[in-house]
Amino acid sequence: MNNVIYEYHDVSASERLEQYTEKKLQKIFDRNEFVIRADVFFKTENTSSDETGMKCGIRLSAPGPRLFAESSHDTFEEAVDETINELSRQLSKRKEKMKSY
Repeated sequence: MNNVIYEYHDVSASERLEQYTEKKLQKIFDRNEFVIRADVFFKTENTSSDETGMKCGIRLSAPGPRLFAESSHDTFEEAVDETINELSRQLSKRKEKMKSY
């Protein structure tokens, strides 16, 4: 498994959540061998909406500008899914640029 580092802010560490996240991240690592590390941040925030508050941020270490995405949902799993989808979009754009050089 690639290097994944977790940070929790006002949230208890969760092995189940880490396993879920790593399973999702594995697709990114498999498709993008140049990604060497992921820093995953989980935190809760007080929001007026029931649909947000569980926040996931992921920063990927790869050549070039740092890739980062974050989202807030009512569950950490949904936040992880959206964050990884956003990173996949960013990686697709990065790959296109890499091909053109």
